[in-house]
Amino acid sequence: MTAEVEGLSHIGVAVGDLAQAEAALVALGGKSGGREVVAGEGVEVSFINFGDLRIELLRPLDPESEGGVAGFLRRRGPGVHHVALGTHDVDALLSGLSASGIAPIGGASREGAEGSRVAFLHPRDTGGMLIELCEVKA
Repeated sequence: MTAEVEGLSHIGVAVGDLAQAEAALVALGGKSGGREVVAGEGVEVSFINFGDLRIELLRPLDPESEGGVAGFLRRRGPGVHHVALGTHDVDALLSGLSASGIAPIGGASREGAEGSRVAFLHPRDTGGMLIELCEVKA
């Protein structure tokens, strides 16, 4: 059986000022899930929870770097960066997608925030959306 998407994991939002964005969402009733550095992605993240909805705030560790969130902020400014979909087996889902010609950026899954396995699908393969596949812990 091929792995499937289980639902929305979170919405990733690129920000220049993590503290300001956290404060605004907490003022709206969100609950802070704490901060974490994801060195492999070059970001510091903060999850804000609104019931079942999770927003991942992303701030680049090096605002001058060429790609990733830093490049996104320079080109587009703060805003929605990606939509993350949850699955119980990222690698199995990627295997099924390869038959459709959809491959992850970087060629494979990797470690993401909260110790989960993640993979990003390039917007050119997904109708213009950057999609993160995020392994849901059992």
